[in-house]
Amino acid sequence: MADSGVVRAGVLDVAFQRHGPAGGWPVVLLHGFPQDVRCYDGVAAELAAAGADVVVPYLRGYGGTRFASADTLRSGQQAALAHDLRELIDALNLATPIVAGFDWGGRAACLVSMLWPDRVSGLVSVSGYNVQNIPASGQPAPPEDERKLWYQYYLHNERGRAGLAAHREAYARLLWREWSPNWPFSDEEFAATAPSFRNPDFVDVVVHSYRHRFGFAAGDPAYEPTEQLIAAQPQITVPTVIIDPTQDTLYSPGPRSEHERHFPHLVELRTVDAGHNVPQEQPAGFAAAILRLHARA
Repeated sequence: MADSGVVRAGVLDVAFQRHGPAGGWPVVLLHGFPQDVRCYDGVAAELAAAGADVVVPYLRGYGGTRFASADTLRSGQQAALAHDLRELIDALNLATPIVAGFDWGGRAACLVSMLWPDRVSGLVSVSGYNVQNIPASGQPAPPEDERKLWYQYYLHNERGRAGLAAHREAYARLLWREWSPNWPFSDEEFAATAPSFRNPDFVDVVVHSYRHRFGFAAGDPAYEPTEQLIAAQPQITVPTVIIDPTQDTLYSPGPRSEHERHFPHLVELRTVDAGHNVPQEQPAGFAAAILRLHARA
């Protein structure tokens, strides 16, 4: 059974769930968009049984996580996610945890591992180098790849913002189906996550994320120095296991050589038969990647 808590971490009061023994080896599991902590229920149970102290936070704009001040920009930019994770690690006094995630959560895990490698002991990242190259965002991709990003372009105008606000659950459910076409999730599974999208900051954070990455919204000035560091696209030097899902319609698996260009200490490249939401679709495979890093340490 998970324990629930809230902790002040930087600009947020972060709601989280915690599994496993106090004093166990620490792991932070970070959900993607549009998911929440429920996607890690199976993973967390396996890790807790292996002696891990597992922390699963709700990202900014999701679930019970709230901004501490009404004056803080509801930013969804990647640097904000990185600072949120670093502040959470410090607030909970986690000693160099393994950090693991996918989509937005994978980006936070990659960035903390990149920028503050002394804060973590290892990284598990779905689809590899999950770091936005914002200076290059104006370069068009092939049409087949551009088509996949409709959900981002939709939010670049106020009609899209209004649509997300009015239909947030339908929007999320459509993305679940599109990105994991072979995952027969149930109405009950979706319903367990859907309340997280009712967070009062969800729409603002999501819209800002998808506008900022294309240069259509200014970032929070507090994070500009970090964005400048990220813009250099440095390598991630902590021990890393990469999970490449074979059925994710949003991303395609890359060769090991491409991953090694970004991860000089790549411990393992694993492929799994899953779509975008790897931890919920294949919890045993996701947990095994984390246990591989722990065994190595």
